[in-house]
Amino acid sequence: MGQKVNPIGLRTALNHNWESRWFADKKNAGRTLFGDWLQEDLQIRARIREMRPAAAIARIQIERFASRVRVTIHSARPGVLVGKKGEDLEALRVALAKLAAGKEVFVDIVEVRRAETNAQLVAESIAQQLERRIGFRRAMKRAIQLAMDNGADGIKINCAGRLGGAELAREEQYKEGRIPLHTLKANIDYGYVDANTQAGKIGVKVWICHKESLEEEENAVNAKKGKVQKGSARK
Repeated sequence: MGQKVNPIGLRTALNHNWESRWFADKKNAGRTLFGDWLQEDLQIRARIREMRPAAAIARIQIERFASRVRVTIHSARPGVLVGKKGEDLEALRVALAKLAAGKEVFVDIVEVRRAETNAQLVAESIAQQLERRIGFRRAMKRAIQLAMDNGADGIKINCAGRLGGAELAREEQYKEGRIPLHTLKANIDYGYVDANTQAGKIGVKVWICHKESLEEEENAVNAKKGKVQKGSARK
């Protein structure tokens, strides 16, 4: 099962949070709010990536309140989003306000410090190299080496399409470390993007397994090392 579904969707509410955090009734005064807000979220994400394609955006979180919409953009290049004296950020906010049906929009920027271990950014980096006619094996192996050097527990990269301009489409996959897709507790990050090459589209999928957080390791109970407290012995 772990090989067939999106690993982030499988682990949502376990060790991954929702990208859209809001609640809507199916119908309110004869109007379907859920479908309208869902379409707004898709349009907001598409508009941000369209206006700032070089910002290295890892993910976009959207929160809705009574009359406000808060958009949190996780980017490895926050300077591209902010611009000179915040001019680009204000222009982006105004553009998003037009899509939010008159609600007040707040835009927050969160910097992604280690882009080499973010699955979506790694997939986009490989896709950009394929579009620049760099060899797919070289791009995949370099991404694997950078991820492992930056502390990833494991990484798997899959490229499918007319690799190297071949007439027949095929699939290439490289893996290093451990990627336990069936283990729900494992912190698996997943990213997917299409590379538009002259030979056609090439799909790039990236799975990265992150090590468990220090907080989980410190709070974990080790039964072998655990000692019985005084006063708890049987009488």
